Amino acid sequence: MVYILSVVYIVVSSVLIVKAQSQQLSGYPSSSVPNWLDTGSNAWVLTAATLVGLMSVPGLMLFYGGLTKRKYAINTMMMVLYAFSIVLVLWVLFEYEESFGSPLLAIKGFGVLGKPIPILSSGLLGSQAVIPLAQQAPNITLSTLAYFQFVFAAITPALIVGALIERMNFKAWMLFVPLWSALVYGPVAYWLWGGGWLMRLGAVDFSGGYVIHLDAGVAAVIAAMLVGPRLNEERKLAPHNLTQVAAGLGLLWLGWNGFNGGDPYGVTIDASIAVLNTNLAAAMALLAWVILDEAVYGKVSLTGAASGAVAGLVGITPAAGYVNGLGALVIGVVSGAAAWASLNLIQYRIMPLRNIDDATGVFSTHTVPGFLGGVLTGVFADPRIADFIDPGLAGALYGNVYQLLIQVIAAMVVIAYSGLMTFAILKLVSKVTPLRASEWVLRVGDREMHGEVAYDEYAFPIQVGDVEVINGRSRE
Repeated sequence: MVYILSVVYIVVSSVLIVKAQSQQLSGYPSSSVPNWLDTGSNAWVLTAATLVGLMSVPGLMLFYGGLTKRKYAINTMMMVLYAFSIVLVLWVLFEYEESFGSPLLAIKGFGVLGKPIPILSSGLLGSQAVIPLAQQAPNITLSTLAYFQFVFAAITPALIVGALIERMNFKAWMLFVPLWSALVYGPVAYWLWGGGWLMRLGAVDFSGGYVIHLDAGVAAVIAAMLVGPRLNEERKLAPHNLTQVAAGLGLLWLGWNGFNGGDPYGVTIDASIAVLNTNLAAAMALLAWVILDEAVYGKVSLTGAASGAVAGLVGITPAAGYVNGLGALVIGVVSGAAAWASLNLIQYRIMPLRNIDDATGVFSTHTVPGFLGGVLTGVFADPRIADFIDPGLAGALYGNVYQLLIQVIAAMVVIAYSGLMTFAILKLVSKVTPLRASEWVLRVGDREMHGEVAYDEYAFPIQVGDVEVINGRSRE
């Protein structure tokens, strides 16, 4: 049903875009279609934003919800749903301008933070989108750009959920998300997208390899360390519904067309290239993971294939609109293979990462390919492709070694800032409420956490260790 609704939405949206471009617009008040407004681009960015929104609700909810144990399904999905909702409110109240507005703080012309002001007035909502420090003025409305950027801001803390499932106190999560979004995501977005100091130095991040995936991946590792591990007997990942995981993956993969294809902020050649590169890298990374699984373990799992696809999508994200098709394939295979090696040979085997309970391997599938994709952008950025979106950009392969250097520096900055700030925020939250749910709550699961369960307990009794919980009561 989710797939059907998604396809119907995309088809209807495409028809409306074509219709809007072909019809006379004289029936509207002149103020509703000003000369600066490109109706086709505005429609595409709204559609792309909705595709990205579907990646969180319900895409990530289904993906993470299926990977968790049955008794934590509601809690896992609620963590994603809460993040999506609270970030939207923060976004329009102050975080959009904090991330893309005029500078509140600048050092010798290098922007550090935007002015955190609301964007709810009629004058702003109906105006042309402008990113002052980045000197960008796309032919779409500010309200369109604000919503497009919101769905990126929303999915970033939601990605952290994958490392914290099956043990975090929901009250702590409720405090952590708004603080992290405002104090970590907003500044990093400003530095790389809003015309801030890293962007001014020449660092590029097409659609969030650093701002979203490296940022969230580092935070996930720190959070998993501070929250602590799952119950000892539950440390192994035990997906309760792989069909649900597959549905979530489908929404993530196809939603990524909006994730990367919407970032030129219009209907451009670069948007088409970014979409094709996105799918090439995802497919190549999935194949790399599948081949490695078959070669080492003699069997291929859906969970592994899904992880490979996600790694490829993450890896191509910082490069999608800057590289050619060959570059996309290389980034895909490197991302998939590196994520596989990280998950299977390093993260769960080598100290100290082995002691950090990153439940779904967010470090391997987001931090690692996010870092590599950003660095490889500095290698493979093709000036003939970049000319469509960022004239003058070129990677080391085309003679610009500086681009590789600044990409590495930007990655180090994001890693350090996200890690330190995440640590500080969680320490602050822990002074108010415990970061980890109590052992009894964890043994019972959703019934204790949220007062409801994902499945009828009489049809599906929940086994928790040696205790069987039925209808909220336990018996040995």
